[in-house]
Order: sequence, then C-alpha cells, then structure tokens
Amino acid sequence: MGTAKASRSGVVLGLAAFGMWGLLPLYWRLLDDTDVVELLAHRMAWSMPTALLLLLLVRNWSWIGPLLRQPKRLAMVLLSAALITANWAVFIWCVAQDRVLEASLGYFINPLLTIAVGVLVLRERLRPAQWVAVGLGVLAVLVMSVAYGQVPWLSLSLSVSFAAYGLVKKKTALDGLEGFTADTAFQFLPALAVLLVVGARGEGSFTAEGPGHALLLVLSGLATALPLIFFGAATVRLPLSTVGLMQYIAPSTMFLLGLFVFHEEMPPERWLGFGLVWGALSVLTWDVLRQAGRRQRTVASHVPATAETPSSRAV
Repeated sequence: MGTAKASRSGVVLGLAAFGMWGLLPLYWRLLDDTDVVELLAHRMAWSMPTALLLLLLVRNWSWIGPLLRQPKRLAMVLLSAALITANWAVFIWCVAQDRVLEASLGYFINPLLTIAVGVLVLRERLRPAQWVAVGLGVLAVLVMSVAYGQVPWLSLSLSVSFAAYGLVKKKTALDGLEGFTADTAFQFLPALAVLLVVGARGEGSFTAEGPGHALLLVLSGLATALPLIFFGAATVRLPLSTVGLMQYIAPSTMFLLGLFVFHEEMPPERWLGFGLVWGALSVLTWDVLRQAGRRQRTVASHVPATAETPSSRAV
C-alpha cells in the first residue's frame, strides 16, 4: 500500500515538475519589459534566498560543512552553476525573441544527447534501439542545418548545456535542494553585482514597472526552485524509466505554446526535423518500455519459486 501511495505521489510530483518547466515561457513573457540580462540576474539572485528559506524549512544543513572541505567537489559545483546559468540565459533569450519552438527542440534532443554522453564519457554500452534513436537525432540536426543553411545553435546550446549539467550533477552527488542551493551560492554575488550596476545606471525595471512586476521578479526564484525540488522528489518515488518518459512533457508543452499561443512559424523543413526527433524518441520510449517489461517478467518468474520453498518445507 505504501509503495502504491509513493508511486501515486511520485506521478503527481513528476507531472508538476515537468508541467511547470513546460509553462515557464508564459512566466517569462510576463516579464517582457525586463532586459534579458537583468531578468537572468534576478532569477539567479532571488534563487538564493528561496533556497535558504527552503533549507530552513527542512532543516537540512549538515551537507554544507563536508562540501566546503572538498575543493574538487566545489569546483564541480562551480562548473554546474556556470552550465545551468548558460542554459537559463539561452532559454530566456529564446522566449524573448519568439523562438520557443527552437527551445523545445533543444529539450527534445536532450535525452538523445544524454545517451551519447553516457557512451562517450561514461563508457556505457548502447542497445541497438538506442543507437537507432541517436542516429535519428543526428539526422534531424543535419536536416535542419541543411534546410536553414546553418546549424540550429540555440537548440544545441540548450541540449548540450543541460546534458553537461546533468553529467556534472551526477558527479557532485548532491540531491535536488542541496545541489540547487550550492549552485545559487556561486550565482548570487555575480547576479547581485549585475543588478547593482543596472540600478546605478537607472536601467533597472524592478522599481520602474510597478509592484506587480517587482513581485514577479522576486518570485522568479521560487519558479526556478519548485520544479527542481518536485523533480528530485519524483525521482526517489518512481522508476527512472518512468521519470525519463515524463521528461517529454516539458518540451511538448513548450512546442504547443510556441505553435498555438505565440504563433511562431513552422515551415515544412522544421516539421521534418521535429518529426525525425519524435521518431527517435518513439524508438527510445519503446526500448525503455520493452526493457522494463522484461525486468518485470524476470522478477515475476522468480517469485513463485521462492514462495513455494517455505510451504514445501512445511509439508
């Protein structure tokens, strides 16, 4: 019963995390009057007090001391902070420039790139279906590069930075809230410096656009933290295969927003590129479900044998 309850709560948390990530373009659109650099700085600056408040609520401080005594691990945290900052900057710029569809493509590509990183960096071995999925992803990038006359740098920047961020996070071994707090600790002072410079020049929007606008900027820290925390909570309650399939919710939502809410152009060559990526993800999903089914059948086949042993002894 407890396991079933945990699974149900995990699904709810996962849907909340990926749903919020998918809807973030709507939030940043509310802040269109703020320059991209200032908006990024506010997002980083307000993430720090948000993280500290959440740590205070859960009373989890014991990890900070050991982390500060490990310079190599701190360097990895600094790298992860730089990578997620770059990812946020590109994403916010895409929203501001009406290029949400390109952003969604980047996050569609990300699972395929993560697999490639596993092979190249972690020396993981791929199953045939995974090779097919990665190949289709590469073909999609090539098709759109030829069609547009240039490499889809924005999409690739988002997918590469987030895949690298995930790899670094794996090596730092901090959970969702701890890792988020550590990242924001490195981001806070540079972000504060940017805001002070912008304010000194009289170019800031924090006090110029009214209290509603200021509140949205303050809450950008919470909008950043909540989906990350929900994601971390979902991963401990659900199989990774389930979480992996749920991650497509965010780019799918972004795609629908770009197409139907922001009315961005979708020429035939872009449909072809997206179609190849969706084909790759379909192959990947089929492979994950097939492997999960095999594991379940293997476990089920061993349960009767272990269950019969005590009863046969009793007879």
